[in-house]
Amino acid sequence: MLKRWNRLVALGLVVSPSSLTAQGWIERPDRPVTIAPVPSPVVRVGSSVRVRIDGRVARFEVEERFRNNGGGLAEGTYLYPLASEAVFTDFSLFQGDRELKGEMMNAEQARGIYEQIVRKQRDPALLSLAGHGLVRAQVFPIQPGETRTVILRYSQVLSRDGEVFRLRYALGARGDGPITINVTASEAERFGVPYSPTHQLEWRADGGRLTIRSECQPRGEFELLLPMRRGLLGTTVVTHAPGGDERYAMIVVSPPAVSADVIMPRDLTLVVDVSGSMSGGKMEQAKAALTQALGSLRRNDRFRLIAFSSAVTEFAAGYSAADPATVRQAREFVDGLEARGGTNIAGALERAFAVARTDRERMGIVLFMTDGLPSVGEQSPERIAAEAAARRRDFRIFPIGVGHDVNTYLLDRLAGEGRGRVEYVPPEADVEHAMGSVLSRIDAPVLTNLRIVRSPVRLLESVPTELPDLFSGEELVVFARYAGSATGELVIEGASGGRRQTFAARVAFPEHETGNAFVAPLWAARRIGELTRQVRLEGSSPALIKEIRELALRHGIITEYTSYLVLEPEARFAANNFRLEELVVTGRSAAPAAQSGERAFKDAKQSSDLSQAKSLAAANEAVREEAEGLRLGRAGGTAAKRVEGKLFVQRGKVWTDAGHSDSLQVVDVAPYSDAWFALARALPELVRAFSAGDEVLVAGRRASVKISPAGLSAWKPGQLERLVRDFRGQ
Repeated sequence: MLKRWNRLVALGLVVSPSSLTAQGWIERPDRPVTIAPVPSPVVRVGSSVRVRIDGRVARFEVEERFRNNGGGLAEGTYLYPLASEAVFTDFSLFQGDRELKGEMMNAEQARGIYEQIVRKQRDPALLSLAGHGLVRAQVFPIQPGETRTVILRYSQVLSRDGEVFRLRYALGARGDGPITINVTASEAERFGVPYSPTHQLEWRADGGRLTIRSECQPRGEFELLLPMRRGLLGTTVVTHAPGGDERYAMIVVSPPAVSADVIMPRDLTLVVDVSGSMSGGKMEQAKAALTQALGSLRRNDRFRLIAFSSAVTEFAAGYSAADPATVRQAREFVDGLEARGGTNIAGALERAFAVARTDRERMGIVLFMTDGLPSVGEQSPERIAAEAAARRRDFRIFPIGVGHDVNTYLLDRLAGEGRGRVEYVPPEADVEHAMGSVLSRIDAPVLTNLRIVRSPVRLLESVPTELPDLFSGEELVVFARYAGSATGELVIEGASGGRRQTFAARVAFPEHETGNAFVAPLWAARRIGELTRQVRLEGSSPALIKEIRELALRHGIITEYTSYLVLEPEARFAANNFRLEELVVTGRSAAPAAQSGERAFKDAKQSSDLSQAKSLAAANEAVREEAEGLRLGRAGGTAAKRVEGKLFVQRGKVWTDAGHSDSLQVVDVAPYSDAWFALARALPELVRAFSAGDEVLVAGRRASVKISPAGLSAWKPGQLERLVRDFRGQ
C-alpha cells in the first residue's frame, strides 16, 4: 500500500543561492561509539529523474533505489535537499503499510542538524548537495540484501535567460549508481535544438513532443538549455565571472529543427581512399559509409563520387542530380569498388576541386576519407595542403582519417583552411559510424560565413576564432573571455541562399557571476585544443607551451604537457624550476615533424575533440586517456586526480591544486570547524574541491586556501571578507 508524506522542511542552509536539488541519501541514526564510526551498509544503487515540462513549469519525479549491503537490519532517515523555488508535492516509499513520519523544524534547527551530519561523516560532498529546503522521512529497517525504492515529486518554474529556458539538477557526489534523466516537453515546435553544456544528450521531436535523455554519473550538475523558437535563431549568453579579470561567456546559437524552407541545397563531393591498405573489413565499411552518404541526399542536392588509389576514378563527370535513378547507379558504382594500389591524395584533391560551382545558393562540401600516407604523385604534405588551399575556393572540407597511418598535419591543414572539422577514426572503430556522425552534422545547412558583428562588451580569445557554418539540428557554441560589463544587443550576421541576414538578441555580461562554473573549463578546453593543433601545424615555442601549461594547470585540463609537468620528480615540480626549452624538446607534440603514427594520431584526435567540445562530458572524454595515465601514476610520477574542473597533485599528505604557486598567500583552515562552514558559505565554489582529500590546497587568484587539522577554527573580524576578495581577485 502506497503512503504519502507531505511535510517539507523549509529552511536556508549553508550554500549559495544557486544550489539545486540533488539525489537524496540515507542517514544512520546516532549511536555512541568508542572507535571510528562504521560506514552505513545502506547505499544508493541508482536514481532516475523524470521531468515533464508544461509551459514553463517542470514537474519532477525522482525515483531512488537503496540497498542494504550489510548482514543485519539497517535503518535510517531519508534526506533530500530541495531548492527554495521548488514546490513539494508528495513522497512515496514502497514498504508495506507502514506510514512515513515527517517533522517540521525551523531554519536554525535544520541548519544545526545538517552541519552536524557533515561534521560526523566528514564528507564535503554532503555540503554540495544542500538546497534551501530539506525533505526528511524516517526509513523503516531494511532487511539484509533488500532494495527499497523511494519516489519524490515536486514542481519548479524554469528560469529563463533571454530566449532560453534553463533546467538544472544537482547530481551531487554520493553513491555509485548512475542517474538517468528523462525530460519530456509538450508543444515541441516551441523549442529549438536542446543543448547541455555539462552532459551528452539524446533527443528527438516526434508527434508534438520533445523527449530528451541523458545518463549521468553522480557528481556535479546537469544543465539543460531549451531555446525558444523566435524566428530562425535562438541566442543566449551564459556567463561566469568569479572575480578580477576572470570573466567567461558561452554564446549558444540554436537553429530550428529541420525545416525545408531554411535548408540550403548542397553540392556534396564524396572522396574515398580505395588503396590496398583499405582491403578487408575497412573496405566493406567504407562502401557502407558511401551508401549511407548517398542515402542522405535530398532532391535539391547534387553530388560527385570520387575513388582514388594509384589512379583517380569518378562516378560521372561533374555534378549529378540526386534523383532516385542516379543515386541507384551511384550505389552500383560503390558496390564495384575494390581496394588495390597506392595512395594518390594529391590527385584526388585536385579532382575534387576541378569542377567550378556557379550556383552560390548551394553549399559546397567535400568529404575526404583516407587511411594512409600519400605514396603516389606529390607526397609532400606541405605542398599537397598548399595546392588544395589554392584550389578549394569556397568548398568546406571535412576530412576523415582512418587508423594511425594517416598524416595528421595534412588532415588538420585541410580542415582548418576548409572551415570544416577533421574526424579521426581509431583502427578498431567503425568507419560507417564515423561517416554517419559527420553526415548528421552537415545534413541541413542553414547559415554560412557567420560572424559576430556587435557585442555589448569586448570579446577576447574567442574559440573558435572563426565561426563555423550553422546546420539545422546542431547548435553553434562559442566560448570567450570578455572585458567590462554591460547589457545590450549581440548581433550575428550570416548568409543563406546568397543573401546576408542579421540576427540580434538582448544579452547581459555581468561584472560578477559565481554560477555557471562549467563555462571556464570549457573555454580552456577549446583554447587548449586550438593551441595544441597550432603546435602540430607550426611547431612549438616557449610562449605557446607556456600558455598551454598555464591554462591546463589552472583549469584542470589534461594535456601531454600537463602530464609531463605533473609526473616530474616532486622536488623539481615544487621548485617550479623546469626549463621551457626542455619541455619543448621532450613534449610529445613538440614539432610538426611527428605527423603520423599512433602517438601523433592520438594527440591530433585529442586536439580536434577538445577544440570542438560542447560539454564537460565531451571535454572529459577527449582527455580520458591522459587522465587515466595520471591516475595510474605512470613513469613513477606523483599521484594526481581531477575534481570539478581542477587538477590536484598529491604532495605529501596534501592534495595540491596544480594552479597554485609559491607566490600566493595561503590561509589555513581546520576542516569541519566553524571557520570551515563559514568559508563554505562565503566561497561556495570551494565546496566540491574540498572533497579532493582530507588535506587540500585550493588555488585562488591572489590567495589559496588550505584545509588541514592545524588550521584556524574561527575567523577574526574582517579576515574572512579579505580572503574572499583575495581568492576571487576582486
